[in-house]
Amino acid sequence: MGGFTCQTSHSTRSRRGAVTLRLVDIDEDALRDDLATLVGFGAVGGSEAEVAIQHWCAERLTSLGLEVDHWRVDLDEVRAEPDYPGEEVAREEMWGCVAATNSDRPAVILAGHVDVVPTGDIALWDSDPFTLTSRDGQWRGRGTCDMLGGVAAIFAAARAVDHASLTRTFAIHTVVAEEDGGLGTFETLRRGHAGDACLIAEPTAGRLITANAGSLTFRLEIRGAATHGSMRRSGVSTIDLFPRVLAALDALEDKRNADVPTLFGPLPFPISIGIVHAGDWASTVPDRLVAEGRYGIRPGEEFAEAEALFEAHIAELCDSDPWLREHPIEVTWSGGRFAAGVTEPDHAFVHQLHELTGAPAAGAPYGSDLRLYVGAGIPTVQYGPGDIAGAHAVDESVPIDEVVRCAAAYRDLILARCT
Repeated sequence: MGGFTCQTSHSTRSRRGAVTLRLVDIDEDALRDDLATLVGFGAVGGSEAEVAIQHWCAERLTSLGLEVDHWRVDLDEVRAEPDYPGEEVAREEMWGCVAATNSDRPAVILAGHVDVVPTGDIALWDSDPFTLTSRDGQWRGRGTCDMLGGVAAIFAAARAVDHASLTRTFAIHTVVAEEDGGLGTFETLRRGHAGDACLIAEPTAGRLITANAGSLTFRLEIRGAATHGSMRRSGVSTIDLFPRVLAALDALEDKRNADVPTLFGPLPFPISIGIVHAGDWASTVPDRLVAEGRYGIRPGEEFAEAEALFEAHIAELCDSDPWLREHPIEVTWSGGRFAAGVTEPDHAFVHQLHELTGAPAAGAPYGSDLRLYVGAGIPTVQYGPGDIAGAHAVDESVPIDEVVRCAAAYRDLILARCT
């Protein structure tokens, strides 16, 4: 995989001003042990493991000689905030965790989320998804790619730096609730934890991701007319109506992706359906179908603007269909709300990362916590091991050499910004 050019293991000396620093090798064994522990929690969003993994992160970062702020989040208070980013799982308890070399404003933040998505059918996995395994140069397990491999690399970088030799501060943010909206980072920033720049260790396939598309979660409720299956033509099946909805969404997707910003590849603002429920009896024509999906948001687009466009498109479909004209599709919005976010590719922080890694700048079609840091005035870039295409997958994995190289890149970034 291209883009990873940083040296991983060397003992040369680098002079920055009057300070001479020894570049400490990345401890791959300790890195693997940390990753195995992180994977072992199985910190699926909304589970008790989300709490336990943050406690462990606080303990581990304290053991690395960092000052740690570890706090229980007042969920009622944060959910009442006007910019509350939403959630897609039930969550009764949440903890924040920030570590830093001291209390000064950090010159750089290294950030990562430690919550993971569910495994799906475990029977499809080659091994226990919450036990780290190694095969064919890959570490395997749920979250290894998205993004526990990056978090373990951050910890390894902190371990490889002589904190006493630094003249400026660096910080580490570990968060939960990223997968369903970003509440962890929202709360971390709300608590006042900021910095001059931020690197998020998301999987980027050897690129510097400086721009994310956003996304909203929509829900469509389609009404039909039930009847006995033997008399199906006397009723109106919502399953028969659904292909018209899919065709309309495909047309809207084409329209919204006709003019793609320079940083992005093809189809950066997709519309996809992830959940469909219809019917409750095999011999009954279903009179209700509920579909939930993801709606890509363009940079600079307000949520209200995007929602209005979507709703108008669905209304246009309904007007063109005799049944739907009288029984219009109901559109509602729920779950996480990911705004798009952009750090300009000519920003000095992007140039610095390019010099350290050789990686090119690019945009990505998914939402992330980048938009929250950028919204707080912190230039932010994603750079981490793995490829987003492997995230959330059965037998999720990350190349071992990329995790180690990224750890070295994070170490070198700390030295470049903090000495």
